[in-house]
Amino acid sequence: MQSWSDIAVPTVPGSGPPLRLYDTADRQVRPVTPGKTATMYVCGITPYDATHLGHAATYLSFDLVNRLWRDGGHEVRYVQNVTDVDDPLFERAARDGIDWRDLGAREVELFREDMSELRVLPPAQYVGAIESVQEVVELVDKLLASGAAYVVDDPEFPDVYFRHDATEQFGYESGYDRATMDRLFAERGGDPERPGKRDPIDALLWRAAREGEPSWPAPFGAGRPGWHIECAAIALNRIGTEFDIQGGGSDLIYPHHEYSSAHAEALVKGRRFARHYVHAGLIAYQGEKMSKSRGNLVFVSRLRRSGTDPSAIRLGLFSGHYRQDREWTEQTLATALARLDRYRAAVALASGPSAQDTVARVRQHLADDLDTPKALAALDNWADQALAYGGPDASAPALIRDAVDALLGVRL
Repeated sequence: MQSWSDIAVPTVPGSGPPLRLYDTADRQVRPVTPGKTATMYVCGITPYDATHLGHAATYLSFDLVNRLWRDGGHEVRYVQNVTDVDDPLFERAARDGIDWRDLGAREVELFREDMSELRVLPPAQYVGAIESVQEVVELVDKLLASGAAYVVDDPEFPDVYFRHDATEQFGYESGYDRATMDRLFAERGGDPERPGKRDPIDALLWRAAREGEPSWPAPFGAGRPGWHIECAAIALNRIGTEFDIQGGGSDLIYPHHEYSSAHAEALVKGRRFARHYVHAGLIAYQGEKMSKSRGNLVFVSRLRRSGTDPSAIRLGLFSGHYRQDREWTEQTLATALARLDRYRAAVALASGPSAQDTVARVRQHLADDLDTPKALAALDNWADQALAYGGPDASAPALIRDAVDALLGVRL
């Protein structure tokens, strides 16, 4: 699948401290230690509706990681998937009287446009579930052969499931107790009441063919991939195990990331799927988590079409810490627009206060678990001084402009 066009990133003199991020599995902020090439897998969209600000907050968070790695001299191998075979896609297509493939293609194209306008650096590999079906088949076959998976005793629909106890460390990523796992599994796409399963939280690997659903051939019977196995297969075949970061929204911690990791770890014994598990907080609107089921979505495309500057969207989402669940309000956008105007006025000056310390502090705050509120506060201080008092450094406005572009993806 084609990614979106690359984004030019200015080079900024100097470098910042090494990146430290909160690791969900270890429950602490600790250093991220990539080699020359940093590797990251971020879960992509299910393309049955437009990109909303909850999606944007997640992808902007990992865009910061990408930018900080590049600023630190690393090459970045970034992989993202598209779940273009899934029940919500089929249901929306049936509701709207459109072929599910056409709906998926339309929404993926809109997502590309949104990401490009938001100046999100594109993944090196952007992979659809449809493209990776054969990879999933091979992985499921290996899990069955190893005993980590089983076929339910159902002659009509012999679905394949993963034994959640196939790895000794299952549950290490989320740290949830069994009661929490049971509840979230049912709430987040699981099927705990499926007859024939050995345990209610065993996860679907392969859904046997049903009438009216797409299916592909497999040694264990025609069907289509489950959700978690898709990401395991795509990541394993492109960046292997023990890659630097697996990322997504905090609602993916369990079951999605717990199981995608376990699927891979069941085959690669004793090795952790990712060295760092990183999760972004959720965005609320009108007092509730932004979600399609509640209908309280703020779409990136609609904001853009109404004339909202994408840089203001970035600044608005960066005004809160990426790990926080936070609310988007009209005031959030108004504050971001005012901040953007102030920054642009400051960098348009012929000279200003020295910017080297400000750039160093921005790098320091971002390296400290992506602390964007403190990074923006440092920029606020420089802009306020520049606009109020000016300054003698003719190179300072351009340095701030390039640093804000390179590190925060905000065009001034």
